[in-house]
Amino acid sequence: MAAATLSVVVRGVGLVGPGLVSWAAAQAVLQGRAALVRAATVVPPPQRLPAAERRRAGVAVKIAVAVADAACADAGADPQTLGSVFASSSGDGANCHTLCETLASPNPADRLVSPTRFTNSVHNAPAGYWHIAVGSRAASTSLCAFDASFGAGLIAALTQVHAAHVPLLLVASDTPYPEPLHTLRRLPDALGVALVLAPVPTGETPDDEPGTTLRVALCPADQAPPETPCREAALEALRQQVPAARALPLLEALARGVAATVVIAATLPLVLVIEVVPA
Repeated sequence: MAAATLSVVVRGVGLVGPGLVSWAAAQAVLQGRAALVRAATVVPPPQRLPAAERRRAGVAVKIAVAVADAACADAGADPQTLGSVFASSSGDGANCHTLCETLASPNPADRLVSPTRFTNSVHNAPAGYWHIAVGSRAASTSLCAFDASFGAGLIAALTQVHAAHVPLLLVASDTPYPEPLHTLRRLPDALGVALVLAPVPTGETPDDEPGTTLRVALCPADQAPPETPCREAALEALRQQVPAARALPLLEALARGVAATVVIAATLPLVLVIEVVPA
């Protein structure tokens, strides 16, 4: 029996990563017109956050907010109206490291954890900062599926778009751990990607504009093609190193604007087979 397929339209994209300054700036690399030049990720300041919150937020929050904001701007969407799904394989690695250092202090008096550190340690911290920043009371989901976190987030987003029949924001991001955790979990740099996904238009309203459609089927891994690699070698290396970068083959297809089929790992032993259909 053929796998059931859910379809959504991509309204906007946000991207920040090593050598990938923005979705617009990354077009030449994603389209194969230029090679990726790896450079340390530059996370834009989260202008939506008040100054006090910007100081308290770590890179994990800042990069998630930055790509979320960029995707909403690219879609021309009001972020206050959007529900959201936030996915991350590891959360805030730097904050986790500092908490471990504090709790491992030989002096019991130094083991007190600051409220800000604790607030930023929860996995839904980026979602909380985002929804406070944009004044949104819409539903939000935060999840983790290790290296398949982007695929798991996409499944959650797809089902919610179909259930509620409204647009939704999907954000996937990862940040590296400091040593000694870095030795065990080697994420080379921070990377974030965000998509504004909407129901397939019916043409019944003037705002019901066409867009690139994703037809997505959830399949057993042993009955589907292997995961799709990136076309460009340096992007492929990044895809293998950062869980959120599993989205890069899909972004390559979106940037090229051609029909394509992309396979991305979901929660094992399942994969997402995504048919990209340009408008």
